[in-house]
Amino acid sequence: MANRLISEIGLPNSIANIFAARNIKTAKDALSLTEFELIELLDVGLAEVISALTYISEMVCPPFLTALMLLEQRVQKEHLAGHLPTRLMGLDKALCGGIPFGVVTELVGPAGVGKTQFCLKLALLASLPSSCGGLDGHVIYIDVES
Repeated sequence: MANRLISEIGLPNSIANIFAARNIKTAKDALSLTEFELIELLDVGLAEVISALTYISEMVCPPFLTALMLLEQRVQKEHLAGHLPTRLMGLDKALCGGIPFGVVTELVGPAGVGKTQFCLKLALLASLPSSCGGLDGHVIYIDVES
């Protein structure tokens, strides 16, 4: 989105032409500069710069989502997904059934607390045949530290 051309965003021609004349071609180029740098470079007032930056931002940035909106989206899609039970009753209860499908789950903690062992256990549970209580799936395990 940031690589969208300013000429295609829909800015008024008077401002778009000034951006083009100063070799500011993409939204990224414009948004990478401070307001004061743009005032000097474009030779326009602060109001025009703020107006242009606001418009460019609105056109190229995705709409914001609050944590509540994300939770509501997840609840709406919950019936389509599922969970990988960890077989740890307290954790599964806290996670409403286990590790949710379709989302990135990050495990954090100090060295030696069992993060790697937990991930290996989840990989085993996911790859076990369904007759043994697994998901009969395939696993790719990526260790970014080693």
